[in-house]
Amino acid sequence: MNFSATLKSDNKKTDEMSTAVYNRGMGKKKTPSSDNTIVVNKKARYDYFIEETYEAGIVLEGWEVKSLRAKSIQVKESYILLKHGEAWLHGAHITPLNTVSTHIKPDPVRARKLLLHRNEIDRLVGAVERKGYTIVPVKLYWKKGRAKVEVGVAKGKQQHDKRSTEKDRDWERQKSRILKNA
Repeated sequence: MNFSATLKSDNKKTDEMSTAVYNRGMGKKKTPSSDNTIVVNKKARYDYFIEETYEAGIVLEGWEVKSLRAKSIQVKESYILLKHGEAWLHGAHITPLNTVSTHIKPDPVRARKLLLHRNEIDRLVGAVERKGYTIVPVKLYWKKGRAKVEVGVAKGKQQHDKRSTEKDRDWERQKSRILKNA
């Protein structure tokens, strides 16, 4: 009787092991994470009231894509110009990697074309020309393997607006500290 009980328990263990081996190849699906974000333009949120945002594709060269994967881009001083019915990203500095091919002369601050629908470009032109808004890049991120730019239609902040934003942020920080310690 003892022998059959140990035999059953051994069979149960091997069955569990075989199912574990069988299920090994069927991993969990990847969940979207915040790791898709390349860079966030915090200066834009500080200097402007962002009223509307649009998602735009960006035309890049191969070395620029590699640099974006390494997150070596700076968009603090960048802006978007609308010329001849097209949107262009100016002032974004993509630092070339050391592994860039020797036969290419990379230009880190070249103007890069943004891909938007015609009606979105028309709305942006109307906001800039008639209402006096500014268009700034808010963040860059990956979506389905493609680099995207979140474009914000913004109105400039006055100095007192910046101070009130800073006060609100400090108050939220203090409030969270007080609630955490209580």
